[in-house]
Amino acid sequence: MTDEARVRAATLRKSFAQIERAARGVADPPSLKAALTRNDVAVIAEVKRSSPSKGAINEKLDLGQQVSDYERGGAAAISILTEQTRFGGSNEDLVYARRYVSLPLLKKDFHVDPVQIFEARSLGAAAALVIARAVEPSQLAVLVEAGRDCGLELVVEIRDERELARALDARAAIIGVNNRNLETLEIDPDTCVRMLPLIPRDVVAIAESGITSSEDVEHLASFGADAVLVGSMLSASANPEAGVRALTGIPRSPHARKG
Repeated sequence: MTDEARVRAATLRKSFAQIERAARGVADPPSLKAALTRNDVAVIAEVKRSSPSKGAINEKLDLGQQVSDYERGGAAAISILTEQTRFGGSNEDLVYARRYVSLPLLKKDFHVDPVQIFEARSLGAAAALVIARAVEPSQLAVLVEAGRDCGLELVVEIRDERELARALDARAAIIGVNNRNLETLEIDPDTCVRMLPLIPRDVVAIAESGITSSEDVEHLASFGADAVLVGSMLSASANPEAGVRALTGIPRSPHARKG
């Protein structure tokens, strides 16, 4: 799943100096970690036009209206899927969304090279997703350091104990636990149940995939989720504002995780 990302990174590397200058010249975005550090479980509302597991979700969504509705509904941050082949997104979606909302924007894509991290910063993202299993352990540390260098926060996505150890070794400050197996596309809700309590309290923990109701958020909160990332349900909703609002206001349970 990372071959296309590596080809794109190689293409970008030809103009890395220009991308680096652009990244360092962009105004500081709002902090994702700060937005997710609150008394209630923060909601990261995602813009997802399509996906490999569901096919078309909402290919004709009005992006400006969608993200504005998310903000009015109480979202703490917005995730923008910029990967085109599988998810129908683009970098332009992120740039366009930034015009409509003041919330932190998380760029979700297959980021495997530092040049992509600098590119995300140059586009105005507050953070970018890095999937731990998609890169070698040494490269994960390089990507996290690139984020620190250019002022971009990284969300390191994991699915098991080995990947959690890699994320912590790389000094990840935000970790996402994905219930979905990216190889089989199946969702196992027990993944978050098992992994969330293992994440140190000083690291922000995000639960991902299969979240559709306030009951789901309450359940994940009981295991230590600081935030939930909700994509398909909100992107397909006829009333995204109400959809987000229904998931907000659930108290966190930070003591469910180790110190």
